[in-house]
Amino acid sequence: MLERFVGDFCVLTGSRNLRLLILLIVFPILAGCGFHLRGSIEIPPTLNPLYLQSAPGSPVRRAIEDLLSGSDVRLTANPAEARLILRILSENRSSRVAAVDANGKTLAFELHYLVRFDAVAPDGAQQVPPQTLDLVRNFDNPDVEVLGKQLEEELIYQDFATDAADRILMRLRAVLI
Repeated sequence: MLERFVGDFCVLTGSRNLRLLILLIVFPILAGCGFHLRGSIEIPPTLNPLYLQSAPGSPVRRAIEDLLSGSDVRLTANPAEARLILRILSENRSSRVAAVDANGKTLAFELHYLVRFDAVAPDGAQQVPPQTLDLVRNFDNPDVEVLGKQLEEELIYQDFATDAADRILMRLRAVLI
C-alpha cells in the first residue's frame, strides 16, 4: 500500500528519482523504530528449538503456533530436542453477571479467560517464572439473536486465546532477550 501511495505521488510529480528517495527514507525509519512484520518473534538462537507443552486442543497453543509460523523460531515435537520448554499450565474460561435490569434479567456478562504459563530449560531450570494472564471483556446479552450471541461469545474466547498467545510471546521476549 505504501509503495502504491509513493508510486501515485511520484506519477503526479513525474520523477522516478523522487520515488526512490522516498522509499530510501521510509524503510530505514520503519526498520529503526522496531517495526517487524507479523510472525517476527525474537528469542535467542541458543534457545531454538522450542517445545510447547499444553493440554490437548489448547486454543492458546494453536494461537502460539500460528504466531510463530513464518518466524525464525522452530517448534519441535520432541521435548528432548528442545532448548526451551514453554508450558501452558492452565486455561480457564468463566463468566459472571455484570448488569441486571429491574426485573432481574441479565443484561451483560463479564467474560474472563485465565491463562497460567511458565518456561523451563530441558533440565528443569526455571527460565520464566509462573505467570498468570487474566483477560476480561464485557459482553451484552439482549433478548434477541440468542444464537448469534452464542457465536459472538465463542469468537470473544478465540480472541482471548490469540491475545494471550501474543502476550506470552512478548513476555518471553522481554525476559529472555
